Amino acid sequence: MTISKTIDQIAQTASLGLSEIFGISIPGDKLTFSPTRKEFAGDYTIVVFPFTRDAKKSPVQVGEELGKYLLDNDPAVEAYNVVKGFLNLSFNPEVWSGFLSGGLKDEKFGSSGPTGRKIMVEFSSPNTNKPLHLGHIRNILLGWSCSRILEYNGHEVIKTQIVNDRGIHICKSMLAWKKLANGETPETAEMKGDHFVGKYYVAYNNLEKEQKKGLPEGEEPTVLSEAREMLRKWEENDTDTRALWEKLNKWVYRGFNETYNSLGVEFDKMYYESQTYIPGKKYIEKGLEEGVFYKKEDGSVWIDLEDVKMDQKLVLRSDGTSVYMTQDIGTAQIRYEDLGVDQMVYVVGDEQDYHFKVLFEILKRLGAPYSDGLFHLSYGMVDLPTGKMKSREGTVVDADDLVEEVVEEIRKNAKERGTLVDVKKEEQEEIFRRLGLGALKYFILKVNPQKRMVFNPAESVDIQGNTGPYIQNAFVRIQSVLRKAEINAPMNYQTAFSKWEPLEKELMSILAQFPAVVKQSGESLDPSALANYSYEVARAYHKFYHDHSILNAETAEVKEFRLALSQMTGKVLETGMGLLGIQMPDKM
Repeated sequence: MTISKTIDQIAQTASLGLSEIFGISIPGDKLTFSPTRKEFAGDYTIVVFPFTRDAKKSPVQVGEELGKYLLDNDPAVEAYNVVKGFLNLSFNPEVWSGFLSGGLKDEKFGSSGPTGRKIMVEFSSPNTNKPLHLGHIRNILLGWSCSRILEYNGHEVIKTQIVNDRGIHICKSMLAWKKLANGETPETAEMKGDHFVGKYYVAYNNLEKEQKKGLPEGEEPTVLSEAREMLRKWEENDTDTRALWEKLNKWVYRGFNETYNSLGVEFDKMYYESQTYIPGKKYIEKGLEEGVFYKKEDGSVWIDLEDVKMDQKLVLRSDGTSVYMTQDIGTAQIRYEDLGVDQMVYVVGDEQDYHFKVLFEILKRLGAPYSDGLFHLSYGMVDLPTGKMKSREGTVVDADDLVEEVVEEIRKNAKERGTLVDVKKEEQEEIFRRLGLGALKYFILKVNPQKRMVFNPAESVDIQGNTGPYIQNAFVRIQSVLRKAEINAPMNYQTAFSKWEPLEKELMSILAQFPAVVKQSGESLDPSALANYSYEVARAYHKFYHDHSILNAETAEVKEFRLALSQMTGKVLETGMGLLGIQMPDKM
């Protein structure tokens, strides 16, 4: 039996006790249990302060009477103590033995059964005029890990993105390539397709900057006028313009896919702005007929949201062209019709907070049946130690370059320590890549999404810090111990051993929290809870490993227990880090 099921059982007993002793009616699932603080004796704690008013007794009296009731009526409770208003419960040793035995057998320990809920998670959603950068990495890692965690919690998840493949910014890259490339391709330039197109986006901005010099104020550079003309031709389906657009986009998609593959990320369904902005216009026309929107004298279409302390918002320009809101309205409706989801999660940076408040309010006023299931997973920007990223000047930190930089940090550290020298070169590189990606992903995911953060490549690979490699090292240690013990399958651990050392009990208690942490991370859409929990597991194991012999334990019974505890720890680490998109190496 899992510890969570034991807690559910005790909660029901406590509910009966509160009713019988004090006449208080409260369902068991409304009682809150939390791990007992280290300075107190016990496994889990019930806070009894909420019951004192109805019980007409002091917190200590309520705790004592409820504790005695649980001791007499629930076999899972071995002892209790009361500290002020905290009832600390100690579980029967058989509960912990059962947890270890059951956890080792459970192939999907910590997971939940099917909920019947279908959730769409949108993430990445790049522009097709430049490569993915550091900001995209945080977005992608949040979206991917949230998707994995939601799936583990029993939901059906559709991973998707909206590719911003049209607009003036795309035409700028196209125009620069047309003017400057002389037929150059990613192959002839020996560049990834997205980097290649991004080069021409930078080139365009250099052209525009140069042409602006000496121009009278308010006069438009020639290249900008040409880019606008190219956009007009694109919207009119001009054959040559569309062919050029498709050519450059194809190069970019090929480059994006290489980056996604490198990060271990894939999508279930793709949407493109070029396919959703026209349906968006139709939904706005329908809303105009229904009085949701209004038209100004110049023909532009707006919505008045001042009654909910938002502004008046443009949804269609006077010339009939769309804005971002047009596309987003269309995309939401198309997705609902395509997927029939219960919830739509948008992983987008916090600079778009207001945009999504407006979008969700508009969809609500349009009567969208899915409007209650819309959620913006907002996150803070990522900086490097040298400062904020830039984009148009070509000084942005590309995702591919950042991955390689972190892998190189791992490679350099391994060389300095003289590790993996007897491992084949190919296997070495695979280990370096797993450690590098683990360092990058963990360092970003351990931070609460709402916080702005600084990514430090050198700090991310520190094997002694709160890092991916530190956690991966705990797993590697466990695999080494299990190999030496010739254990290569889940142990059939049945021994009711109970003479635990404090560090062993602490480690077991932390492992038992895994299902609750996975559930919490899914409900809050916050992978940092799971990331930091994984660090706590690794830290507890490193302490246990340092202080206690496993293979040379004092008795066979102790050795078997410690091997089972090690294997369970490895299982939790591999599963938890896997939900974050991090693979574990067997060596390092």
